[in-house]
Amino acid sequence: MAKLEICAGSVESVIAARNGGAARVELCAALEIGGITPSKGLIAQSRQVEGIDLNVIIRPRGGDFLYDEYEAACMIEDIRTCKQLGADGVVIGALTADGDIDTALCSRLVAAAEGMSVTFHRAFDMCRNPQKALEDIIAMGCHRLLTSGQAATAHEGIPLIKELVQQACGRIIIMPGCGVNSYNAAGILQATGAVEIHASARKSVPSGMQFRHSGVSMGSPHNDEYARKETSEEEVRAIAKEIG
Repeated sequence: MAKLEICAGSVESVIAARNGGAARVELCAALEIGGITPSKGLIAQSRQVEGIDLNVIIRPRGGDFLYDEYEAACMIEDIRTCKQLGADGVVIGALTADGDIDTALCSRLVAAAEGMSVTFHRAFDMCRNPQKALEDIIAMGCHRLLTSGQAATAHEGIPLIKELVQQACGRIIIMPGCGVNSYNAAGILQATGAVEIHASARKSVPSGMQFRHSGVSMGSPHNDEYARKETSEEEVRAIAKEIG
């Protein structure tokens, strides 16, 4: 049976992922910008959910993956916090200005995470040479690579993902992710030879607010302040059934 990882942004979503049959969650804040490091409180409370592994994204901000020394220091400190709180793993990634893996910084992050599982995230999908990047990621000691195959979705990226699985030859887990759902997960696994898969499996949840002040936004004027995205236990269960 292939392992299913779910991207979760709240304790509610972690519980839904566990109840739906996921093996692991990638805990993030601000999923609308691709995910950044969640708060200490969210990590601690999510760790209290039994029966599911907890990996935490280490990403100090949205945008590109070119980080300065201040951001690097934040990332190392966040990894230490994750370790102290009992997370099973961390999810890292950084690039150089030329589009290569920032092996100097990432090696420091891997060293800080000693004893934990390390996944290299989709910064990989923005690099210039995926074959070389994969070798760099393996050499640094990462255990897993999350990738859409440098395409808009994992389904579109099947050709490269398959190539990466073959190149890795068991040295690292290649985990397809992005646009994965209950309709395509099994096909992606079969076409690529991957043994793990990553999905968001989210649904819109309406706010419980009775009083609603229209015309005011806390962010983008296009955001609905009275709805949020949470993991759907039903969709997780459907994916798990398809890949089981």
